[in-house]
Amino acid sequence: MISSDDWSDLSEFQQSEPVDDDRLHAWRLSRLREKLLENDAAMCMLVSPVSLRYAVNYRDYPLFQSHMPQAYVFLSVNGPTVIHGVMAGAAWADETRSGRPISFFDAADVLSEHADRLAGDVVDYLAQIGTDNRRVAIEYVNPSITRALQGRGLDVIDGVLVSEPARVIKSQDEINCIRWAVAVAEHGIAQLKQAILPGVSELQLWGLLNYTNLANNGDWHEGRMLASGPRINPWLQEASPRRIESGDLVGLDTDMVGPRGYFADISRTFHCGPARPTARQRELYQLALEEISHNLKLIRPGITLQDFQQRAYVPAEEFQPNAYPCVIHGVGMSDEYPQVKPLFRGSNLYDGVIEKDMVICVESYMGAPKEDDGVKLEQQVLVTENGYELMSRFPLEESLLDG
Repeated sequence: MISSDDWSDLSEFQQSEPVDDDRLHAWRLSRLREKLLENDAAMCMLVSPVSLRYAVNYRDYPLFQSHMPQAYVFLSVNGPTVIHGVMAGAAWADETRSGRPISFFDAADVLSEHADRLAGDVVDYLAQIGTDNRRVAIEYVNPSITRALQGRGLDVIDGVLVSEPARVIKSQDEINCIRWAVAVAEHGIAQLKQAILPGVSELQLWGLLNYTNLANNGDWHEGRMLASGPRINPWLQEASPRRIESGDLVGLDTDMVGPRGYFADISRTFHCGPARPTARQRELYQLALEEISHNLKLIRPGITLQDFQQRAYVPAEEFQPNAYPCVIHGVGMSDEYPQVKPLFRGSNLYDGVIEKDMVICVESYMGAPKEDDGVKLEQQVLVTENGYELMSRFPLEESLLDG
């Protein structure tokens, strides 16, 4: 019963590191404006729920916003930050204005008519901020909006060139937010691990993780990645009603948008007793840990993504078909740049450099085709001046580490 819940609120047992909201907002705004300048854009229209949270701390109905967008923000270097199409506004926006319909739900077959009106709003905003620059960055919109803006003589570029790179480097306040999100995720993992018993379903286990996040004022999980027994291989199967059996491996990946909108991305694989782990289960676990350990040692400021890919751990050929899609990726308020693919799947699509104050996740999945068992591990780290600091600290599974 919720009325007798004496464990879920992590603040009862542990305090988060301090976060200055004004300083946090100033940092995030400065990062967005820096990327506007780098792209020579007069303004950006932000639509993604992650971008709205980052820019003006707008949090309402993010999953609805992701597929039926109604809210959007106009942001420029010197002008006001204006949020449109919301009921109560956003604490960090300078102004709140009515919005135009930008989804099929709201405009159906007259989307193009409202797109033309929205283009007029953009032109008016440019006049308000007193700029002759006609280059605008637009994030995740319908082609009708792009056409309408171009019809007004504007040069339209991808808004993600502003919003995504802005989030890559973290301030100390953001790092403290991420530390707390990780702490909440690991609090949930601890409850989940205790509940791993024969007869418990995957969905019941996942529910504990989700409940812990919500109880600590977190937001959502990007997926329900928890699988057991023969469903653990291949990976990326979401939680099901299947009930855990003695001897099963149980794997999970938090993929959690937690408190303050920051991401905790941690994977662990556990073993369900009373049966003892098999030799193959222990072997898979050791191999996954070996990959994680090898790739952690490569993380440092200045290493290029191409160099990282060339030097990253290469699993035995039998594990390559089911290997995880990437060896590392960035996180902040969600999965984000950069991403490095395994070398055996071809050259990385882009290059770049790992920098200090990025937050990186190091991934491994070991499971051979046509076998039941597989092991998923993932560690989240902060890139420091000389290497990295481990942010995820949940213990490894001792029974799978035994010789």
